[in-house]
Amino acid sequence: MNDKQGFKHITLPISAEAAATLTAGDYVMLNGAMYTARDAAHKRMAGCLAADEPLPVDLSGETVYYVGPCFDKNGNPKGAGPTTSGRMDAYAPALYDAGVRATVGKGDRSPAVYDAIKRNGALYLCAIGGAGALYAKAMVSVHTAAYGDLGTEAIRRMEVRDFPVIVGIDQHGNSIFAK
Repeated sequence: MNDKQGFKHITLPISAEAAATLTAGDYVMLNGAMYTARDAAHKRMAGCLAADEPLPVDLSGETVYYVGPCFDKNGNPKGAGPTTSGRMDAYAPALYDAGVRATVGKGDRSPAVYDAIKRNGALYLCAIGGAGALYAKAMVSVHTAAYGDLGTEAIRRMEVRDFPVIVGIDQHGNSIFAK
């Protein structure tokens, strides 16, 4: 499961068993499909959950990357750098409770998000800010999955290969941000 550089290779969606093997500070290469969503999509999804309506995509067991991918004039991905996760903290606990297994972003999370991660045996994975071009190279395909009217903030299904992240918060609440 580990390569020579010490990365653990994880297939998406992350199984509960695989999540249990990861600890804060682990270097991970993700392979498979995850969903992208930013502020506007999170606000809409929170509205669905509050109204007891189904989400537009089944996120149970899935990974959500806090990004709005950028595309060139031919529709090819040219950037996919993470946005600050704290902007989704008002919505994240409800999404973890709805079955999201992991989120990917940058920066520390609120106490409510730590609690939701522990309560659900979930993960928070950190991507490197400013490395959007590197992450675009790991993107195999990107397709709009929901909320296409939101443009770059639409929910997209993104297939990745060798997408590097660090486990920021593990399912026990251990964190690379601990002081």
